[in-house]
Amino acid sequence: MRILFVAPYVPSRVRARSYEFVRALTGLGHRVHVVALRPPEDRWADDAPVREACERMDVFPLSRVRTLANAGLALAGPGPLQEAYSRHPAARAHVARLAASRLYDIAHVEHLRGATLLRGVAGLPVVFDAVDSISYLFEQAARLAVRRLQRVLARLELARTARFERQAPHRFARTVVTSPVDRDAIIRLAGPDAAHRVAVVPSIVDGSYFTPGRSAAGQATVLFTGKMSYHANEAAAQHLVLRVMPEVWRSRPDARVIVAGKDPSPRILALADDPRVQVTGYVADLRPLFARATVAVSPLLYGAGLQFKILEAMASGVPVVTSLKACASLTARPEHELLAGETPEEIASQALRVLRDRKLAGRLGEAGREYVVREHNATVIGRRLTEIYGAAREDSVPRPVRRASR
Repeated sequence: MRILFVAPYVPSRVRARSYEFVRALTGLGHRVHVVALRPPEDRWADDAPVREACERMDVFPLSRVRTLANAGLALAGPGPLQEAYSRHPAARAHVARLAASRLYDIAHVEHLRGATLLRGVAGLPVVFDAVDSISYLFEQAARLAVRRLQRVLARLELARTARFERQAPHRFARTVVTSPVDRDAIIRLAGPDAAHRVAVVPSIVDGSYFTPGRSAAGQATVLFTGKMSYHANEAAAQHLVLRVMPEVWRSRPDARVIVAGKDPSPRILALADDPRVQVTGYVADLRPLFARATVAVSPLLYGAGLQFKILEAMASGVPVVTSLKACASLTARPEHELLAGETPEEIASQALRVLRDRKLAGRLGEAGREYVVREHNATVIGRRLTEIYGAAREDSVPRPVRRASR
């Protein structure tokens, strides 16, 4: 199958969902042409790995000046600011030319930010990978985000994003998301008649890249990873250090915390004022940190979709403790592949169980890795995507009109 794969950023191990999809599709024999933007926050992104994985790739730089202008112009309109962020006339015209060439069987576009690049495309079925239900995320952020500005922006975007997601299953041949929770959120907006057009496609985790390492014996290391510019991660990191760890430190004052992720805010950097806390900023390769970790703790207060860094930790054999909110999007079972809690005290108690019991830690690490390798396998998920592409193409084929019998 010839696939036109459109992304609002360069697929990479950081932008792992699109990167692993391209690799999986190519591995199944599909011919993938990637068209991507390079936004200012990803100017560091290396596109060599995805170029090696696909047949062809075109990248369009997206400057900070353009993103600011896009957002400013969008304020007067009804559409989501997220979608407006990626407006790029040259990239959109390029995608339209490719779609009109009849060289492709299907177009795949990732994220709300990428959808603008498919405006005006006709004659080619489009699968929209929403990834998460962004309106569901904004509903939570409007109440729970750490900073007031984040809450205000979430309220501003909520109605705009809900309007987009209400239309998406009717506008695109298929819409895919990472979890059943996000599928339910979109169907609530779009209506039950759209249910057959919204599918769950989990993210792929490369179990040959993320492999179990050795934790430093006797050193209690609690790890939290995630892009810190994402407000849900910022809230979770603060919650971990300020609410959960004091409960842990009562029993294990020797425990250390590593907060790893790109673009930490001043609030996150200030957490390192405590000598027991290390804030790393951007880390090109997380595997050495997973090897050092005794337990990965992700006490998410809110969010949407699958938490990819939880899956990477599990693939690396690190025992995981997370919140019930995060568990809702996973099929992993608490007490089997991971541990979960609701309150800071409950999450701290679960983390202490792992720190005290090496056998439990080993069992969770092994079971968690087995779960990820089984459920987030590239071949299985690549075939699932292929089936969805086939259904989208089938729906786009005009049906012959039957003449009424006389």
